[in-house]
Amino acid sequence: MAADETHTADACAAPLAPLPDHRNVNMPWWQELWRRHAHITTPLRARGLQCDIEFGLSAYAVRVSLADNSCLVISPPQEPSSERPPGDPEGWIVTREHPDDQTLFEVLYDSAPTEDTGTRQRPEARHGGSAQPLIEAIEHRLAQLGLLPRPVLPLESIHVLPARTAPQPHARDTPGPSDRATVYVHGDALRALTDRLNGAESHADAAALLHQVLDPINGLLAQLGEFFEAAGEKAKEAEEDDGFDLSYDLADAAAEIRNLGEVLHVAEDRMRALTPLAPAPRPSSTPARTPSLPPQALPPAPPRHTR
Repeated sequence: MAADETHTADACAAPLAPLPDHRNVNMPWWQELWRRHAHITTPLRARGLQCDIEFGLSAYAVRVSLADNSCLVISPPQEPSSERPPGDPEGWIVTREHPDDQTLFEVLYDSAPTEDTGTRQRPEARHGGSAQPLIEAIEHRLAQLGLLPRPVLPLESIHVLPARTAPQPHARDTPGPSDRATVYVHGDALRALTDRLNGAESHADAAALLHQVLDPINGLLAQLGEFFEAAGEKAKEAEEDDGFDLSYDLADAAAEIRNLGEVLHVAEDRMRALTPLAPAPRPSSTPARTPSLPPQALPPAPPRHTR
């Protein structure tokens, strides 16, 4: 799977942990499962964690190998089984397990909903199937245990869009180009990224810019999905029929954006793998001279007559 080869280390992308070493890696069904879980495996592999896909009690799960011979199992609810497609459950459950030491068993994260009124839900239940808080919880716990091979560096993830901007009241009514920078700051940031892509001097540079958009955790598409999901929750607060209808439309938009990210998750690798064509020879600045013809042989001199 060329799309999952190790990335070249640069400011925007970290080398990924290698793929699993078994024959299923070349099977189309396994590759499809891997694609559906890329938003979970890719950020973990960027931290140096080796991942695999395996079947649990009733659903597929991500298995993460750790340095102390223990492992993490990241799965949807297994009992009762989830009816949602692989990689998109209603919640995630993360456990740490060790084959020889049962005392190491723990539940790191559980955002699966429960209908048991007597069971108190964990705080992360509000996140449902969202990947970002799941990854952050795993990174935090493994860092505490000293089992995170590659910690998160402060300047490693470069956000295209600012994390927070001051609210702009009456932005729609603000006229004139002089105020445009304060109204469309997010659109301008994306426009600047597009300009950088247009001016990229190599496919590797273009791939690094694609990473800014397609990274499954900090990328533009992931954050845009979170934005529409948050907008849907805000619409529900009105407690009106139209508000609920709007929330459904916004939730559908968030799902489509996330699906787009899953479809394009290999685009960065494919861009990086492109080989640029050899540049055509540049014409000379001086006009080419027509090669001179060799001098023609002179006819022999006529014979001289003697008297």
